[in-house]
Amino acid sequence: MISRQILGVAMVLAVLNSCSNDSSDEVDPIMAIDNPETYNFQRNGESSVYFGGQTTRILMAEEIIAKLKDETATGDILKSMYAHQEGGTDFTNADLNASNKNLKGKTAASFDFYSNNATDQALIRADFENWIQVQVDEVYPNWNTAASAGVAGQIADGSSTRYVTGKGLEMNQVFNKSLIGALMVDQILNNYISNRYLDAGNQKSDNDEGILVEGRNYTTMEHYWDEAYGYAFGASQDVADPRPTVGSDDEFLNEYIGVVDQDIDFQGIADDIFQAYKLGRAAIVAKDYTVRDEQSEILRGLISKVIAIRAVHYLQQGKNILEQPDPNIGGVFHDLSEAYGFIYSLQFTRMPNSDEPYFTKSEVDAFLADLLDDGADGLWDVTPETLDAISISIAERFEFTLEQAAD
Repeated sequence: MISRQILGVAMVLAVLNSCSNDSSDEVDPIMAIDNPETYNFQRNGESSVYFGGQTTRILMAEEIIAKLKDETATGDILKSMYAHQEGGTDFTNADLNASNKNLKGKTAASFDFYSNNATDQALIRADFENWIQVQVDEVYPNWNTAASAGVAGQIADGSSTRYVTGKGLEMNQVFNKSLIGALMVDQILNNYISNRYLDAGNQKSDNDEGILVEGRNYTTMEHYWDEAYGYAFGASQDVADPRPTVGSDDEFLNEYIGVVDQDIDFQGIADDIFQAYKLGRAAIVAKDYTVRDEQSEILRGLISKVIAIRAVHYLQQGKNILEQPDPNIGGVFHDLSEAYGFIYSLQFTRMPNSDEPYFTKSEVDAFLADLLDDGADGLWDVTPETLDAISISIAERFEFTLEQAAD
């Protein structure tokens, strides 16, 4: 907590400086914000933080990813999990079955990008249902068949077995990594931390006046910011301070914030993300919307960068294996399937201080087409030159190097 003592010291220093230098330095407004050490915000002695819906969706996503690797599953089962209806017996977790939440309804559903873009929203949601159907129609029937160019089946990757389409794609990986962008990143960057969304209706005046959501201990604006936090850290062992276990708490955005943070070239990014979330929430409590919006822009840049780093990382890892004298093709396909999903996720990123993603849907679609069109059999025919070309195009827009991301 930033105490009045600290603020007082800053003000005294400002006065002394004014007397000695005849200047009029102002106190940094952030100094006046009560910014706690952890994401722990209370009102009347009770927590004012709640993001249960986000935790629920992360858990639903975990179950559907696991189910995609069950060759006995049907398209109806998997699509029902994706578009869950309250009371449906889609999950092993009874609480998830009782929930009125689902994944489909929040896929490509942000206020800023999709409230007036029903066409792209429908296309994106159809992609996820199509990937399910490809897994069911093409991969499951060939579960025990050796994969070959143009033929779906299984392929060794060291001690692991990968299950791929005739073009070499692991559909469970494509679905998983694409969902990071279409659900988590889109909801965070283009919905819950959007000033348009946070300030809609009476939400700013309600926050100014401390008007709480009926039956709850938070304002609407506080809650929306918490929901953005939940998509990154909602499954953490300690949600107030997720940093000690970041990367190991789920298979989605949290995992890759942690993985990128472990790279010496990007060390500290997890803490930077956490600090921006925390200060933004503290600014909402302090009714300082300038500081809140500054943290939104920081989060847009950092979270977008995580997606781009992993897209380039997997492209480069796949290329490095492909260039070996006797390449492990299963490893190549695994890495490039993950790359496919992270590239797909780039359309949901957001350039700071902008209304635009780092890459448009058409640019992303072109990258994905390039990845598969070096020959008739998709990844079986992909060349190192193609992988480098896509990698360079992504890295240049984010100003990191291929070598940094490839580690």
